[in-house]
Amino acid sequence: ASPTPAAPPRATGAPAATAPVPASGPGTFKPSGASGQPQGTGAALRWRMEVEENTGVDPDTAARSVEAILGDARGWTRDPAYGFHLVGADQPVDFTIRIATPTTTDRLCEVVTPELIGETNCRAGHTVVVNLKRWQEGSPQFSGPVEEYRALIVNHEVGHEIGRDHETCPGPGRPAPAMMQQIRGLLGCTANAWPYDASGTYLSGPSVP
Repeated sequence: ASPTPAAPPRATGAPAATAPVPASGPGTFKPSGASGQPQGTGAALRWRMEVEENTGVDPDTAARSVEAILGDARGWTRDPAYGFHLVGADQPVDFTIRIATPTTTDRLCEVVTPELIGETNCRAGHTVVVNLKRWQEGSPQFSGPVEEYRALIVNHEVGHEIGRDHETCPGPGRPAPAMMQQIRGLLGCTANAWPYDASGTYLSGPSVP
């Protein structure tokens, strides 16, 4: 049955978990018209959400999900140097976040590593490319709800946009840094989506050469 008007809206930016994830799409994107207020105390980087057409993902809902991630107290805005500002279509931006089918993601990210084809996300120039498969299904390396894995995608790739480099596991049983490529394996760390913990401690690891 259809939900009643009083039912809370879905906030995941994705269709039902049982919906099939298309492997490819038209390669054209629909921008979100949603906009928000600056988040954080640093100079706010303006960003917009775009979603590949015919994927079933609503751009505005996805934009609000990402906005919540970027504004979370465990996210990059915990550092006073950083700030973000969601803007709507036709507005100038510093970077764009795109949700794309696996085939389109591979093209935009120029993926050639066999084990990553169809599986990974990336930052290409000033575009964060989120793989629709990962957005909808999460990752087998990540224990936790898919919403948390979406937070890891956003925090990791936006981390690259603000100049952060890869880190690796700091020790067995410790939280994996958000800047760790957790899809390649956790190396004894525990899955973690956030740059900071609830007390404001940066969850760091050794730099990757």
